Amino acid sequence: MAREQYHNQLRKLKEDTIRMGNLAKDNVLWATISLKNHDPELAKRVIDAGSEIDELYAQIEDTCFALLALQQPMARDLRTIGAILKIIIDLERIGDIALEIARITIATLEEDHIKPLVDIPRMAEICSGMIASSMEAFKNADEGLARETAKRDDEVDALFDQVRRELITYMIEDPKTIKNASHLTFVARYLERCGDHVTNICESVVYMVTGERIDLN
Repeated sequence: MAREQYHNQLRKLKEDTIRMGNLAKDNVLWATISLKNHDPELAKRVIDAGSEIDELYAQIEDTCFALLALQQPMARDLRTIGAILKIIIDLERIGDIALEIARITIATLEEDHIKPLVDIPRMAEICSGMIASSMEAFKNADEGLARETAKRDDEVDALFDQVRRELITYMIEDPKTIKNASHLTFVARYLERCGDHVTNICESVVYMVTGERIDLN
């Protein structure tokens, strides 16, 4: 009976981690859409959802420590719990990134963007897709998918460099654009960091499956 309860707790732990990942995925995309469309309601929705991510983080962390203390898991289960403790840190930070973008949306509601937003939403779409793939890799213990997902961070980095160069050019040519361009630069930087966090998640999945500690950055 005790082992059955243990396996049920471990299964619930994985489900909650995936749920946290899905919330983070949606929030990154919604926050960027709210910025693109000057949509304060969507931005507030992202901010409200941030508390749910924080609650899940605390709940998952407590369950992990309880299982470690009371069940003394071995081998693959021990790696799974250790990986989850690392994964939720990255998911929580991705949630914070979405919050910061949503706050920039609200702070810039009266400002026209200096140009139509194309590359920044593309960065968000890639990051959102990476989170979804990393959660699928985690769910299915798919080392290959984790490795392939991490490779997409190169696309995010390339877009960030492109956006940053373009925004710097705007600021040099017209100092009046500095305020808005600075906000957009922060958003692009946040999304670049999001890609890094997903890469960390992929590394944790590979460790969970193989026991191998690798650097996918």
